[in-house]
Amino acid sequence: MASPAHARSLWTWAPSGSVAGKGAGLDPDWVWDEEVDRLVAAVIDRGDVPRVNELLRQWTRNDQSLPAALPADLREYMERARQLPAWADRAKLEVAAEFNKSRGLYLNLLNGVGGGMLSTAIPREARSVYYSKGGADMEDRVAKTSMLGFAVGDLKAYRPDGDVIVQAVKTRLVHAAVRHLLPNSPGWSRTSGGQTVPISQADMLVTWHSLPTYAMRKMLEWKVPITSTEAEGYLHVWQVTAHMLGIRDEYIPATWDEADAQSKQVLDPILGPTSEGVELTDILLGQLAEQTSPGGIDRPLVNALGRYLVGDQVADWDGIPKEPFWEKAIATAWPKLVAFREKLIPLPLVPPLAWTIDEAARKYILFYLTKGQGTEISLPETNRPG
Repeated sequence: MASPAHARSLWTWAPSGSVAGKGAGLDPDWVWDEEVDRLVAAVIDRGDVPRVNELLRQWTRNDQSLPAALPADLREYMERARQLPAWADRAKLEVAAEFNKSRGLYLNLLNGVGGGMLSTAIPREARSVYYSKGGADMEDRVAKTSMLGFAVGDLKAYRPDGDVIVQAVKTRLVHAAVRHLLPNSPGWSRTSGGQTVPISQADMLVTWHSLPTYAMRKMLEWKVPITSTEAEGYLHVWQVTAHMLGIRDEYIPATWDEADAQSKQVLDPILGPTSEGVELTDILLGQLAEQTSPGGIDRPLVNALGRYLVGDQVADWDGIPKEPFWEKAIATAWPKLVAFREKLIPLPLVPPLAWTIDEAARKYILFYLTKGQGTEISLPETNRPG
């Protein structure tokens, strides 16, 4: 399936709109994460991956010391990479933690189910996932992806006993491993559209916008009441997370207006269909349907919810079937559910069918939450088998 002729326009977003307030203004499509890329390539090439993965399993909390037996070069790098940026604001991070708690249903649904459907319509991301080792086991891939997302949304998040720093640094190492390995995949090279090294800074920005920027847009669309303090805190926790994942400060938007402007340049124009994305979407929707009823008999409801979250165009690119009954039901009931939860309307105005949809949404969220339990983010040594 050929992707439409969608391509990001010339990079014009100014670094003056970033948390750094300045920068070289280089096109992030040609910038990667050079130091960790060289380091992880060396770890892979010298056969250290099994030992490193075993040791990384011991590091589980933000305040925990790194395992002493890690290779010296890797340990030295990780000690630096785990430090919060000087501009991190603890008060804002606490506001974000409370906001994530009070708006958990919306955020978990948007970052989990919605973000998952959106990611498979990002051609580069879909192909990078599909041809890397994780693409062969989507249940495990969902688990590892959900670990970081739900760590960000956890009440403890950036507190000493949280684990966002742990998951972000491990993810940064995994990205470096994929950048080293994936260029050797014939399948990826054949479909990469001329990109020779995956997961550029632009690709990371695209993924970032498919989470907080997308989620904020949808919550505003759903008329969820959000104070300016909450909005600022929610943006801040994702700004800090972007930094911890290795996105340069000169590319991290300083405000929601800047985030929207950047998203319109890097995310919106590049969305489109790929055969890999359609296959991954089908696997993911099938897994979600199994959570509601073994045998997947509620797949129509899953399809309709996916279409509602990402819209018809993205849903069509993802190959999500149309479900007229459930699509109409969700479009009618969901705004009522939101209004009821926000104490904007009384219970009698919520249609009975809304509670079926509400229960389904909770089960899908639980799927994402539980998949991360007992799973470790670990460095790959190979690409997708076969």
